[in-house]
Amino acid sequence: MANHKSSIKRIRETETRRLHNRYYAKTMRNAVRKLRATTEKEEAASLLVKVTSMLDKLAKKNIIHKNKAANLKSKLALKVNKL
Repeated sequence: MANHKSSIKRIRETETRRLHNRYYAKTMRNAVRKLRATTEKEEAASLLVKVTSMLDKLAKKNIIHKNKAANLKSKLALKVNKL
């Protein structure tokens, strides 16, 4: 167990951040899944804008890596364009 006050606080902060990041990462995965399952071009195009924005925000806040966001955006854009 931690002996320093700062260590105890760090443990509390880490747990809070972990839950926060986990929620947003899961939300992002569900949004990507929903976009991949879409078969209509118009609906997919509108979803792509929202998902792209979400990926950029998460990458900016270091919840996901910037290259992961770029890879997902690229793959999703290709899929939408094929529809």
